[in-house]
Formats: sequence, structure tokens, C-alpha cells
Amino acid sequence: MRLSACVVAAAAVTGLAAPLTSAQERCPADPALFHPCAVARGAVFDPPRTPDGKASLQGFWRGPTYATESIEAHPKTLDDAGGPSLIVDPPDGRIPYQRWAAAQRDENKARYIDPNVPCFPSGVPRSLYTPTTIQILQTRGYVVVLFERAHTYWIIPTDARPHIGGNVGLWQGDLRGHWEGSTLVVDVTNLNAKPWFDQAGNFYSERAHIVARFTRIDPDTIHVQATIEDPGVYTRPWTMAFPLRRMAERDLELLEEACHEGERNTQPLIDLGYRIYPGVTGKGPH
Repeated sequence: MRLSACVVAAAAVTGLAAPLTSAQERCPADPALFHPCAVARGAVFDPPRTPDGKASLQGFWRGPTYATESIEAHPKTLDDAGGPSLIVDPPDGRIPYQRWAAAQRDENKARYIDPNVPCFPSGVPRSLYTPTTIQILQTRGYVVVLFERAHTYWIIPTDARPHIGGNVGLWQGDLRGHWEGSTLVVDVTNLNAKPWFDQAGNFYSERAHIVARFTRIDPDTIHVQATIEDPGVYTRPWTMAFPLRRMAERDLELLEEACHEGERNTQPLIDLGYRIYPGVTGKGPH
């Protein structure tokens, strides 16, 4: 599979990265193949620009939805269609946990309920691959990302302001952006470590530092690359990558999602967890 990824990337560099003429010419969906192809396409694609000359990421998008159960490769479950790993580094597609942290991940899955179930914010970068509609807006000095699920959002200043004080922890973290050519680079600190990466209990600590990169690689695709560093939890930094695909429906708008008031889906999901993981105790977020 890794050899195939190299072939795809090489083909893109040698001329196949021209503007798309059909859906068949998209970079493959599998992150191991998508990532090198997207890097090559992003190097040659000239994206549309905003009035201030920045690459436009604006529009309605949707990320991969198969990572709900796990960001690592997994088979189909009762709550997920199954799919490949979002992790492109290390090459084995696995999170490089320290031994204690791998045990904590297993305990999270066995004993606790995913914080997404009671509609807490999905965090960074999970908000991008939780099944939902995503709208990106840009103005001079800001990029705003709106999520239909639970009406959460990211406000990303791009004016070089410093991060907030280190004693503040936030569900979505403190996001600061800057442009490197046509790529929006988002530096994320001040995470409160309450969200998980997925339903499998994959997690990070308050010391985590995330750098996410957003690059348009064709009219209908954004390449997202997120590197996570947390020396108390992982043996090394690691990276996930995946596409955001443009939603083609006309006259789209974000709708109200009943994720809080009048919400009736939490108990069925908890009951499903009892059936899938008999040892679950339903203690809620860690």
C-alpha cells in the first residue's frame, strides 16, 4: 500500500496534478494514498483568492465519517461503516502511545462514555471528521469554521496575536493561524483534554500541542494534515491526514441540530455501548 502511495505522488508531480476534469481524478480516499497525492497536488494548484489575496477555503465541506469508531483502521461496527486509519505517520497507522497511555486508552473504552455522546464539543481535530456539515468563512484577519453538530465553532485569528495564558484550558483549545503560501497553518494550545479523538477512547493530555494545516488541492478538496505532540502520552509526535470534500448541494445552510434541548439519542447510544462493551460502567467523560 505504501508503494502505491509513492506511485500516486510521483504521478501527481510529473503532471497529473492538473485541475480536475472528473471525479475519477480525485486523490484516493484512503489517507495513506491521499496524503502524498494531496501534497503533490497542493504544490501546483492555484486556489481561488479572497479580496486580501489569501487562498480561499470558503464553502460547505464534509470530512470522512468512518472515523467515528476509531481513527485507526477498524472493521464495520454497529455504529460505524469501518475504514482505514487516518494516521499517516507512523507508517503503521497506529498512535505511538507510551505503555501507560495505551492502558488508559483501553480503560477509557471499557469504562467511560465518549464525550461526544452527551453533545460536548468534539475538539481539535475531531470536529472535522465527526459526521456534520462544515462551513468555512474568511475575512481579513480571521478564519471561522462553523460546525452544524452542536453548533460549535472555531474562531482562528491570523493576525499574529499570541496565545492566551497557559492556565486556561478550553474544549476547542486556543487557535492561532498564519499563512504559509496557500496553506493555512493553525497552532492549537490550551486544550482541556476532555474530548477524545474517537469512540475508541484515544486521547491526549492538557500538554498536547496540535498543528493543523489546510491546503486547497483542487476546486472541491481541502487537504487537512494535523500533527499531535504530547511527550507525556506518546513516544513521538504523530500525524493524521484526510480530505474535506466540497458539498455539492445548492442553497446549503447550517440547520439547527437538536443535540442538547430535547435530545433523545444519548440513552440509546449508551445502551448500544453496553451491548458492544459489556464492561462499560457509564461514568461519563474522564
